Amino acid sequence: MIPSAQERTDPGFTSAEHTAMTAALDAAARGVRGANPVVGAALLHRDGRILHTGHHSGAGTLHAEADALRKAKEAGTDLAHVTMVITLEPCNHMGRTGPCTGAILDAGIDSVIFAVHDGTEAASGGGAFLADHGVSVRHGLLAEQAADLNDRWFNAQFQNRPFVTLKIAQSLDGRVAAPDGTSQWITGPAARDAGHEIRGRVDAILVGGGTARVDNPTLTARDAHGNPRDHQPLRAVVSRTPVAHDARVRRGVVAREDSSETSDGRFVWLNTHDPAEALARLGALGVAHVLVEGGPTVSAAFLAANLVDELWLYQAPMILGDGKAALAPLPTQTLADAARWRSDPVAGPSVRTLGNDVAWHLRPAAVSASK
Repeated sequence: MIPSAQERTDPGFTSAEHTAMTAALDAAARGVRGANPVVGAALLHRDGRILHTGHHSGAGTLHAEADALRKAKEAGTDLAHVTMVITLEPCNHMGRTGPCTGAILDAGIDSVIFAVHDGTEAASGGGAFLADHGVSVRHGLLAEQAADLNDRWFNAQFQNRPFVTLKIAQSLDGRVAAPDGTSQWITGPAARDAGHEIRGRVDAILVGGGTARVDNPTLTARDAHGNPRDHQPLRAVVSRTPVAHDARVRRGVVAREDSSETSDGRFVWLNTHDPAEALARLGALGVAHVLVEGGPTVSAAFLAANLVDELWLYQAPMILGDGKAALAPLPTQTLADAARWRSDPVAGPSVRTLGNDVAWHLRPAAVSASK
């Protein structure tokens, strides 16, 4: 559920509380986008000092509240007279980590301020739970900024689908292959390593049938030395045409690299051209974060359906001329209809240099109002 305007109220917070929430929002931006929202927390002493901040670094890591409390414990900080200020309502469920409400109570925190409610079915109700257990709970501080920070994550949750990251590696003139079809490699090692870092934290990688046939990719997540990462995402091909039995995408990371008959079982063929249907099928398999790497047609289909929540655009300093365009034609007819994007400062600078290449981190300028 996307936070409503009714939650965006300011019932009279102090300047110190505003400063603490700003610090929590800054901390949240140190996280990464994906299956979970980006969340930050700050521990504010009643004398106005910000004692510690924490943030969530991705699925399976400490939540922002627990991260801040860990820092306090390591520093031997006395938590008497402390308010915890959080960008999102504390969760009240057991996921990969324990509920944040329990961690707050165990730490003896007796005052909490959060920006916006978490309306998701699994995590909601944390504020009420804390209040029922004697904690002073207020919300609404800098709610608009906090809601905007996770607008696309809320949108994906509302639509009951995985969060979608699109990665495009292109030339200066927007080409992903030369006229003869060669495409390896347009970007350099640093940009490719960054792409593998993203692979290492998603639940699934998706490409189209054309990419699977022409490039014959493995779609595995590897480190800078070419070794398999500990986490290997599900490999998905969306295509009406069956994937060849000897395609490398079927194999993944296996003990015998010379055997085309061996597979790690982390492959799925999605017999559809509909991006929404593909996401629904992946969601049913437990996928919460999908990386789309698949070719101009698949990329354009996800963009046209407004199903891209995050875009990593890697641009190499080369000009290919009459090569393959990064995107197939989109239905845009006039400038006013163009999809707008904005720089995303989450996970570091929105524009950065990687070797000779430039990486641009973007997110949609606005969430679609459609349901």
